[in-house]
Amino acid sequence: MTNTRMSAAAVRPLRTLDPTAPLDDLDWLDAAIGDARVVAIGESAHYNTESYQLRHRLLRYLVERHGFGAYAMESGFTEGWRADAWVHGAPDRLGGVMGDGMTSLMLLWEPMRAQLEWMRTRSVGYYGIDLGGSNVSLLPGLDAVTAYLADADPEFTVDPHLRDTAAIFAPPSAFSAPSAVAAYADLTPDTRDALTAGLATLAAHLIGRRLDYQRRTTVDAYNRALRSLRLVLTLDSVIRAIARGDLRTAMLNRDAAMADTVEWILRREGRVVLGAHNGHIQRWPCPLPGMAPMTPMGMHLAERLGEDYRVIGTTTGTGQTLTTSPDFYRGKIFSDLGPPQPGSLDALMEACYDSPFATDLRTLPPTDVATVAAATCQRHGTHYADLDPLAAYDVIVHLPRVTGAEPDKDALAHSPDEVRQAFSRWAG
Repeated sequence: MTNTRMSAAAVRPLRTLDPTAPLDDLDWLDAAIGDARVVAIGESAHYNTESYQLRHRLLRYLVERHGFGAYAMESGFTEGWRADAWVHGAPDRLGGVMGDGMTSLMLLWEPMRAQLEWMRTRSVGYYGIDLGGSNVSLLPGLDAVTAYLADADPEFTVDPHLRDTAAIFAPPSAFSAPSAVAAYADLTPDTRDALTAGLATLAAHLIGRRLDYQRRTTVDAYNRALRSLRLVLTLDSVIRAIARGDLRTAMLNRDAAMADTVEWILRREGRVVLGAHNGHIQRWPCPLPGMAPMTPMGMHLAERLGEDYRVIGTTTGTGQTLTTSPDFYRGKIFSDLGPPQPGSLDALMEACYDSPFATDLRTLPPTDVATVAAATCQRHGTHYADLDPLAAYDVIVHLPRVTGAEPDKDALAHSPDEVRQAFSRWAG
């Protein structure tokens, strides 16, 4: 008969989640990560205080004890340039960076301010890995490429119809993403095809003139512009797939592109900490409600990097989680999170210890291996997905209680009107 909890030897208590506290209770990480170049840290749902604190604390350890030089997270690649400039000393106001240099609300929260402020003291690089524009708008990436070409080739004019069409379905934030998708769906097939063809032509132009443009600007500026344009092309394919109801293809394309971006970052950085949802970083197919499993970023990275890729997944007990129903778009940011479902990985971890703790799956005794293997699903917010924990993760950190983070007031002041309105309804 399978045990309902692991042995005490499997529990590595975390003294605190406070990112400023001493780090001696994290020395087990040394053996867990080895010489890996990418250490991914997951979360069960976005915007939880405890997940932000955990990632900040682990990042600090990996920077101070192991020389990691960059943090990459599930936010827009192009928009992330502004945050990277800030952590390297740019004089911008941090609230503006958090409110404007973000996608999908990822930088909006008070714990993220604390992390960025610490990163600036150590000049830790910041990167976004995601498509940009809250995974709907092409404008951030397209505008960045247009600005680059104005410098690299002033005589060349980007077809203005590309931006005019993209502006029709460009949401100011994640809150208007559904209406933006609907606006795209209302475009005629010829208009959609012309946009896709125009973007492909623009990419061919940029690629074909690589050497000329690198001489006129810099290799780094060219590479950033090209990466932005490749993500615009992927986002165009994602929106096309969503409009025809093919959400699985949209997710497959997005995660493959994020994996490509992580590899792009690795060509610039020695060792990288990666923060994203468990469903993106895991080395296991990710089943989404009503869909066949899709291949997440983590499986791509594991296939490409092998032992250079380590995965720290997280589980949760009770508290609050991100609202995944349409109520989110009406300003209900968080919902209550009840106890985990029996038989889930979250329930197993919850039964083991009543404070935050870690379990190194690579060093478990055989009886604990069997216990973990018997937990065949994991909670993503309120949804449960099939999972082989031993194949998906190297380490699991359990957070017994999670709470919704507080939005940073300065970041809100620099956010689009609809973001401020949504949070005023939430706070009220």
